[in-house]
Amino acid sequence: MSESEGYTPPRVWTWDQESGGRFAKINRPIAGPTHDKELPVGKHPFQLYSLATPNGVKATIMLEELLAMGHKEAEYDAWLIDISEGNQFSSGFVKINPNSKIPAMVDHSTDTPTRVFESGSILLYLAEKFGALLPTEHHKRTEAMNWLFWQMGSAPFLGGGFGHFYAYAPEKMEYPINRFAMEVKRQLDVLNRHLADNEYMAGDEYSIADVAIYPWYGALVKGVLYEAAEFLSVHEYTHVVRWAEQVLERPAVRRGQMVNRAWGEPARQLHERHDADDFNTQTQDKIGESPE
Repeated sequence: MSESEGYTPPRVWTWDQESGGRFAKINRPIAGPTHDKELPVGKHPFQLYSLATPNGVKATIMLEELLAMGHKEAEYDAWLIDISEGNQFSSGFVKINPNSKIPAMVDHSTDTPTRVFESGSILLYLAEKFGALLPTEHHKRTEAMNWLFWQMGSAPFLGGGFGHFYAYAPEKMEYPINRFAMEVKRQLDVLNRHLADNEYMAGDEYSIADVAIYPWYGALVKGVLYEAAEFLSVHEYTHVVRWAEQVLERPAVRRGQMVNRAWGEPARQLHERHDADDFNTQTQDKIGESPE
């Protein structure tokens, strides 16, 4: 049914067909595993199971930042979870994250291995474990937490809202695209006003708030996410652009964006990461386009 013909919801919704779009085959209204498969476990304390979507990139940037700061105990193995193939519905993955979303992580340095899921929870867990990238002064810490939770609440409007209807929906529909474009531009304005007076999200100190926000809004203003920079006139948000360029200068950010990436330029892909030397010997195989 076309948008102009209108749509009347049924009295009771039933799942009788795929919803359409690029990821229709992996979307379903039920949880739980679809098949039995254990996850691999490497040699390092942290085992990350992920894909280099904006949410996945948060975790790999954080781990690379910790290693760059000298926290050797933050060494990790990063295993590729191909969400287009439904890897996130394996019994092993669902055991770690019952919500079947990447990233998911297991900390094997604890007496009993600790599962950590949801990207914001992973960032906070690592920040507290290593005492890094989270300010200790009361007001700055609270500000970092404010913006971390802002990102967790706001990004679904950018990803599942704007991104889905603008880039992935089976047909373009004016109302949802306009509705979510308006909200994304409002969010960019929120960031732009804040960054006009602050070097980083929590003030003058780089923190997990920047790690959380950059893969979404930094990538958006840099023209990477959804190829929507012109459509959204992102050049208007000069302070967000300045901040994004500053964050991107960090070597750990550039490395983190490569891990579990399996699309785009081969030189920017590192399907799995098991050692720092892997960045010099990355695989060049591809499995498709970005699912961001």
